[in-house]
Amino acid sequence: MPERRPDGTQGESPSRDEAPVDPSSPPPAPAPAPAPLDPLDPRDHWFEELADHLGPAYLRYSFTKGTSNEVSFLVSALGLEPGMRVLDVGCGPGRHAYALGHLGIEVHGVDISERFVALARDGAPPGVTFERADARSLSFDAEFDAVISLCQGAFGLTGGPAAGQSSSGQSSSGQSSSGQSGAGQSGAGQSGSGHASQPTAVPPLEPDAPVLRGIARALRPSGRAAVSAFSAYFQVRFLEDHDAFDADLGVNHERTEVRDAEGRVKEVDLWTTCFTPRELRLLAADAGLVPDAIWSVTPGDYAARPPDLDHPEFLLVGRRPQ
Repeated sequence: MPERRPDGTQGESPSRDEAPVDPSSPPPAPAPAPAPLDPLDPRDHWFEELADHLGPAYLRYSFTKGTSNEVSFLVSALGLEPGMRVLDVGCGPGRHAYALGHLGIEVHGVDISERFVALARDGAPPGVTFERADARSLSFDAEFDAVISLCQGAFGLTGGPAAGQSSSGQSSSGQSSSGQSGAGQSGAGQSGSGHASQPTAVPPLEPDAPVLRGIARALRPSGRAAVSAFSAYFQVRFLEDHDAFDADLGVNHERTEVRDAEGRVKEVDLWTTCFTPRELRLLAADAGLVPDAIWSVTPGDYAARPPDLDHPEFLLVGRRPQ
């Protein structure tokens, strides 16, 4: 059974010999903290602390090694050609954006983690740009020929503590799914200081809906989107002792360890929302997308398979009507 990967989805953890640690040697000096890149309040999402710790070690995880297969499949599925403009939502350190850029496709990547944005900007190929932005409040309007959001870099990460506050840090207070969902490092009903707030916030009905709506809005008419989501079927089928799956909300919570580039270990909490194909079709239609296909995929093994119980992710492909 594959281990949990650092973004809360399944895949193998990096090999121990990828980041060797000699217990007899003194720990390495801490890496310098990244400088702020954009005027977004720090710590708007629980994933940021995880990304800060991982840094470039994120790309050592084996689930990141299938970029070539994934991009080749997406180029065909989305009809991408040189000169087209693509938005990568939850781009991480930019592996898909880089691969598309090398094909002559213009890419703009956005991510909540300023650490990942800094890594992505360093050495980006021509025509590939990045900025720090919150996927729950995208401001693009009919600007892109295609949008991708893969490996739960954004869609699927708005559950858990991220569902209880808006992106400005304010309580959602029973806000419907058409409003902005938000993030705080503390759980719903807690302030950032860890003290209980009054009253307890009621999370939006579907906190991932604003992400998909922003993706749909960013597309030009007839533009296509590809969004991966973790399979609820697979998660429940292979539920492990350290998983806590919320059957009501469809969110899996796990506490695990991740290693930075120097091998330092950090305990982290991960929350991943899991979906069925029917839920993805309903969310796509609500967002204004026509769902053309939903396929069962594995990172590094994208193919046009009908939905099944045996693959960890679904890949939704939809288009914005003319």
